[in-house]
Amino acid sequence: MTKPHQYRGRFAPSPTGPLHFGSLVTALASYLEAKSRNGQWLVRIEDLDPLREPPEATGQILNSLDAHGLFPDEPVLFQSRRHAAYQAATEQLLSKGFAYRCSCSRKQLEAHNGRHPLHCREGGSKNVNQPFAIRFALKNEICHWQDQLLGPQTQVVRAEIDDPVIVRKEGFFAYQLAVEVDDIEQGITDVVRGSDLLDMTAQQIQVYRALGAKPPRWLHIPVIVNEQGQKLSKQNHAPALDNLTPVKNLCSALVALNQQPPGFLQHGSVNDLLQWGCTHWNRRAVHLTSR
Repeated sequence: MTKPHQYRGRFAPSPTGPLHFGSLVTALASYLEAKSRNGQWLVRIEDLDPLREPPEATGQILNSLDAHGLFPDEPVLFQSRRHAAYQAATEQLLSKGFAYRCSCSRKQLEAHNGRHPLHCREGGSKNVNQPFAIRFALKNEICHWQDQLLGPQTQVVRAEIDDPVIVRKEGFFAYQLAVEVDDIEQGITDVVRGSDLLDMTAQQIQVYRALGAKPPRWLHIPVIVNEQGQKLSKQNHAPALDNLTPVKNLCSALVALNQQPPGFLQHGSVNDLLQWGCTHWNRRAVHLTSR
């Protein structure tokens, strides 16, 4: 069992395409934060949506991580092999009243400002022949938590209106369930991720607690954007990393994290660059840009 005081971080990409520069920046930040604190760094593939995942994407991501010297300390965990754990967690949440079946369509919810016209939270969705999702039942809360980079955070959680889907109508397990189950299973103590995920933190805190676990610490870094100000992503046609230029890519990622690597490292090895990064990592230097 992992010791509670031991730092354990992770990088968890969705295999919707090859790794791009924005993903490399997040991976590197999480790696350097873990290694600078004598911690462990894990890789998890969030392959829960086969309809959006090209079959070659997982291999491309793992090859890019290897090319850039970002090797996990434990075998890679694949969410597609964890359905039994997610099903058990779903049943646990349902049995304890932390989740409910919801047959409302998106249009119905929009028409009622997020309220459930079928009264799903009160057990309205009982027709087993009607397609339903399973949602987590949030509690009204003004949540206060500390971000490791952004400082004190306050977020309002609205019961019913903000209730996230944890099992989709198609039967696929959703991110908002799998991420907590896996973090608990892997003993994750700290999460470094993009600030585009900041707004869901308070909701996730409630899920961790409902599953009987202490939430991890979070560090949200600014997302990398393109010339149009859009987050780099597969949807915005972000180019794949060139695995033949890992040193150049890592230097650029360090600069994006405001770490200011010395110029001579551009002519060194991947190992030299990562060693310098681990020794000189300064998370406070990361720009506190707006989301």
